Parts: sequence; C-alpha cells; structure tokens
Amino acid sequence: MPQENSAAKVLLHLKQDILTGFFSAGHKLKMSALKERYQVGVNPLREALSQLVVMQLVQVQDQRGYRVCPVTQAELIDIYDTRAQIESLCVELAIERGDEAWEAGIVAAAYRLHSNAGLLHADADLQAWEQLHQQFHYAIVMGCGSKELLRVRLDLYEKASRYRNLWLRYNAGHDAFDVNQREHEQLVMAVLARDTETAKQLISRHILVPSQVLRGLL
Repeated sequence: MPQENSAAKVLLHLKQDILTGFFSAGHKLKMSALKERYQVGVNPLREALSQLVVMQLVQVQDQRGYRVCPVTQAELIDIYDTRAQIESLCVELAIERGDEAWEAGIVAAAYRLHSNAGLLHADADLQAWEQLHQQFHYAIVMGCGSKELLRVRLDLYEKASRYRNLWLRYNAGHDAFDVNQREHEQLVMAVLARDTETAKQLISRHILVPSQVLRGLL
C-alpha cells in the first residue's frame, strides 16, 4: 500500500510538471533527477512513468530511458479541433439543463477570474490565473449534467495543457489577454441569456485561439 501511494503521488506531481512545462517537450527524464525531486524510489517512478506513457505524455527511448513526448502541429490541431466540438456540446447541454444555482456559479467564477486579472502581468503567477480560468469554464459546462461527457472533456483539457501553457507564456504581458477577457464577458452574457447558438459560436472560437497562434510557432 505505501508503494501504491508513492506511485500515485509521483504520478500526480510528475504529470503536473509535464503539463505546466517544468519538464519541456523532448526533455530526458533521468531517474536520478526524478528520485531527488520527488523523494521516491525507482519502482514507484517506473510505475508512474509507465502510466504517463499510456497517457501519451512520456515515451520510451529504445529501452534507454524516458523522454517527455514532443509537441507537434498535427497533435495541436487535432486536440483543439476536438476540444472545440466537445466544449460546444457541453455548453449547449448546460444551457438546456442548467438551473439558477448553475447560473450563480458562473457569475461567481467570472468575478473571481476578472478580479485576478493582475496575475497575467509579466513575472506574475500565470498558473494561478490558469486555475481560475479552468474553474470559470468548468462552472459553465458542469450544467450539462453528464459525468461521461465531462470526463472526456477533462481528458482533452489535460492533453491541451502543454500547448495552452506555451500560449500563456508567449502572451504574458501582452494585450491578447484583454481580448480573452472580453470573450469571457461575451460568453457569460450569451449563456445567461440562454442564447445557445451565440454561446456555441463564442466558445468554439475562444477554444481555438491558442492553436491558431501556436501553429506558426511549432
């Protein structure tokens, strides 16, 4: 049981380090460095790495070790196009099924995100803003009422994280986030007005922004 707990913990932390870019695409994951960083033995590390291989975040290098999977333009486009469709479906169902408590949750999440816009300035905590951003979008889609759909959505959200964090760092301190904030405001207005078609168009366009920016950088 202790080893299982260790493997679960190192999986959580190593996965987060990859998604946030602490370990960049192509980075060689040396056992000695990982043991020191996570304070665990080889067996829990190998178990965690094996799971990350299945998740397509880590690849085995000819039996010589492990490396963070590369980021590619093809994967970027595939993930974001799929995300846009799934998110649009979630929003459509949320508008159809959401109640007053759901609406209140959206307003509260939007306020938290807006009031912490200062986190987007240079040298600020971009990951803290990203957490609020994630909570805002989840507040909208949770109204869909489908656990399976939300599970698929979360899987795609995580797959997109490495690309989204590249976009975050690329735009830090730029006016792109002002546009991002206006898109959030327009989305809230459309969702609360139960304007399904406008909300679907807005969320699809909003989701695709990072992929459109990054296509020329990869």
